[in-house]
Amino acid sequence: MITSLLWLIPVLPLLGFVINGLSRNTLSKGVVGVIGSGVVLASFILSVCFFIELSSSTEKQFTVNLFDWISVGNLHIPLSFLYDPLSAMMLLIITGIGFLIHVYSSAYMHEDAGFAKFFAYLNLFIFFMLILVLGSNYIVMFIGWEGVGLCSYLLIGFWFTNSSYASAAKKAFVMNRIGDLGFLLGVFLMFQFFGSLEFAKVFPQAANMLPGNETITVIAILLFIGACGKSAQLPLFTWLPDAMAGPTPVSALIHAATMVTAGIYMIARSSVVFDLAPIAQNIIAIIGAATALIAALIALTQTDIKKVLAYSTVSQLGYMFLGLGVGAYTGSFFHVLTHAFFKALLFLGAGAVIHSLHHEQDMRHMGGLKSKLKTTFATMMVGTIAIAGIPPFSGFFSKDEILAHTYQYSPVLWGVGVLTAFLTAFYMFRMMFLTFYGKFRGSHHTEEHIHESPKAMTFPLVILAMLAAVGGLLNIPHVFGGNEWLAHWLTGANVTQNHLELSHSTEFTLMGVSVLAAVIAILLAYSKYVKKAEVPVADEAPRTALEKLSYHKFYLDEIYDTIIRKPLDAFSTFFYKIIDNKVIDGLVNGLGWTANEGSKSLRLLQSGNVGYYIIMMVVGVAALMLYTYLSIA
Repeated sequence: MITSLLWLIPVLPLLGFVINGLSRNTLSKGVVGVIGSGVVLASFILSVCFFIELSSSTEKQFTVNLFDWISVGNLHIPLSFLYDPLSAMMLLIITGIGFLIHVYSSAYMHEDAGFAKFFAYLNLFIFFMLILVLGSNYIVMFIGWEGVGLCSYLLIGFWFTNSSYASAAKKAFVMNRIGDLGFLLGVFLMFQFFGSLEFAKVFPQAANMLPGNETITVIAILLFIGACGKSAQLPLFTWLPDAMAGPTPVSALIHAATMVTAGIYMIARSSVVFDLAPIAQNIIAIIGAATALIAALIALTQTDIKKVLAYSTVSQLGYMFLGLGVGAYTGSFFHVLTHAFFKALLFLGAGAVIHSLHHEQDMRHMGGLKSKLKTTFATMMVGTIAIAGIPPFSGFFSKDEILAHTYQYSPVLWGVGVLTAFLTAFYMFRMMFLTFYGKFRGSHHTEEHIHESPKAMTFPLVILAMLAAVGGLLNIPHVFGGNEWLAHWLTGANVTQNHLELSHSTEFTLMGVSVLAAVIAILLAYSKYVKKAEVPVADEAPRTALEKLSYHKFYLDEIYDTIIRKPLDAFSTFFYKIIDNKVIDGLVNGLGWTANEGSKSLRLLQSGNVGYYIIMMVVGVAALMLYTYLSIA
């Protein structure tokens, strides 16, 4: 069944895009919602069936060749899909979480005039993400890679009549293209080095090589640059917080289970190659740790509920890259899974809060919602506990696995990871306390109309809360008597497994330190925002130097503006005013002027006087005779 029907999984969302896109002005919103959600649900059901079949099969990898796509010289690129344990898990995440987001969107976007167009874009996004994870070679992966970039541009700028939203979409598009250039260069170099771009041909060759090869190192670094753009790592992460301009379901889709995890998926898929490049792994680990810490520091002072979650996503992605850099590929992918559960839950929960407060996103105007939005509060609290790393919720197990491998690799990076875990627990509970505790700080009119969201919005929250609570069971470590199911499962996808060499007592100590740090952070947040009932100051109010740095996002956008945009603007202005206007236009205009003035002078030779013509003919004959004589002489 896998080989015969696998193509249906991406084609069904594409079909939904075509139907809703072409019939957006004729179909009712109810029909559009059913079609848009139904095709993703059908893909999810197929993914579950294929997962069950793969689990019971002795063969763990299936390649489905649809047709030969590109054949030029030695370059042969088939349009083919690879179904193995890694892509099987990704299919479940994309279609499962994607379906819940579609259901949520049917209520959240119901009053929007572009309802059908929105669902068409969502379906197209799912299609390209499925192509990305199913591709059996880097070119098919790149098609999906570019496709989700296009769809993110369309979805982030969905309300494009607002110029700032349109600018946010352009920013995301441009910064992703910077990373994509690195990805493409890495792919070109890989073809030159290995002679193929098929996973089945590249990875066996790489497995027989010794670590430290310079070309492999360059390939790994270039691929990582691509991952930096898509998965929002330093220095290319500033687009992701601005992506909050899109509707909240878009934030959940992009930030939780799909686009931003593409870079982690690509590196995990290519783990055989990255293991041969220890320099590249060091770079990945350092940048991942730095991104996690800087994004967490920025999140500490943000007042927009979606911005807090956006920087939280950047920070958690940094954690995942830290895991990849230290060789914890399973741990990083495990965190992709758990993060998909609790971050989708938190974004959708934030959307429910915003929906109930008539699109208010500033936490300074919230408070006291615990008793009025009971389902939203309860589910978001589960997600917050999970992301804070409190056992036995899912985030604890995945974060602990990354931290344990990091400690084995570098105690310094482990310290950065623990500090980030402390900050994560603090800013997440700060968000919860400011939103749901204390007294309501908004207008009286808004308070009178606060209401729980419809079931189409709360149902996904409940499902995601359950997954966030128990998702850690997928990879319970040996220290707790587990069998690390996910690690064993991913061996069928050739994902490198770097085992821990720490004693159980050391592992328990490391767990205790990270949990203690999280608990202390929660207590500090409770004391500050519940007991003392502190509220963040107004935008224009004075702040300490450190608070200013955090609140203004370390002035990274301003720095990029100063060192990149303004010099480029000045450079382009120079080329426009000097090279274009004066040199190029001057040359072209000069040639035109010369031809024009010359023709005016030559025109005078045509006077119409016969005598003048006879004289000129005689002069011409004499000149020819003189030329002939001189040539012979």
